[in-house]
Amino acid sequence: MTSYLLQRLVGVAVTVLFVAVTVFLMVRLLPGDPARVIAGVLASQQDVERLRTRLGLDQPLWRQGVIFLGDLVQGDLGTSARTSNSVTVEIGARFPATLTLAFASTVLAVAIGVPLGTFAAVRAGRLADLLVSTVVLFGISMPVYWLGLMLIIVFSIRLRWLPAAGAEGPLSLVLPAATLAFFSMAFIARITRSSMLEVLHQDYIRTAVAKGSTERSVVWRHALRNALAPVVTVIGLQFGELLGGAILTETVFAWPGLGRLLVDSIFARDYPTVQGLVIVFALLFALVNLAVDLFYGVIDPRVRYG
Repeated sequence: MTSYLLQRLVGVAVTVLFVAVTVFLMVRLLPGDPARVIAGVLASQQDVERLRTRLGLDQPLWRQGVIFLGDLVQGDLGTSARTSNSVTVEIGARFPATLTLAFASTVLAVAIGVPLGTFAAVRAGRLADLLVSTVVLFGISMPVYWLGLMLIIVFSIRLRWLPAAGAEGPLSLVLPAATLAFFSMAFIARITRSSMLEVLHQDYIRTAVAKGSTERSVVWRHALRNALAPVVTVIGLQFGELLGGAILTETVFAWPGLGRLLVDSIFARDYPTVQGLVIVFALLFALVNLAVDLFYGVIDPRVRYG
């Protein structure tokens, strides 16, 4: 187990290093003078040169790369060209909002998606299964930003029950979390249904039924536990993507998280912050996938690492 964990952590480090080098080169290869773009068209040439020196853009590319990677190893993602604050501090200030939104959305999606998919599998081919499948297809196909706008119109503008934007209190979390959870819920329900249908036709399920076990016991104690592996994989991927910045949802609801910071940084040509966010997103996604792989051993004792 320890050897496996070390191997995976090395893999995470290599992945993040590859992403860091790639994003560093892509930012430098963008057309135009980054210092002029960041300073603006009204800035004097002296201001542009000062900004270029402050950002290290006057150094050769290889030296910029060495400095960038050296700072990255020490946890320094550079300085924001927009606010002059440390990028690490900027990301750290926004991360709790994104973590809260991702966690709330995932809990909501799992709480609805797993029972819904199980319910549809148990009643496969019946009217209930058809209705659930229709809802799932609707959830997967519907654009997130459209659902967010509809929720704002109904619950904020017409009913005035919930705030439409910002992060001022628990009620502000309801609409963005529900918007994100709907797509994840549909995807989780679909995977749960497929996995449960496969498990329900196994011999040990027939044996449990033949021994007189109740439907509830067969479904929830025997079938669902063995059907959870692919579901956990999907949950982990969805959670990793949400941590990576629910860009559209955070923009629609003015949620002060990493996704909105990324959008603001792109429009402001704040390349150090964009660069830092991409690296952090890659790190979070890799760590979440590692956690999911380790969780397999919890839900299935037959899993061996090594």
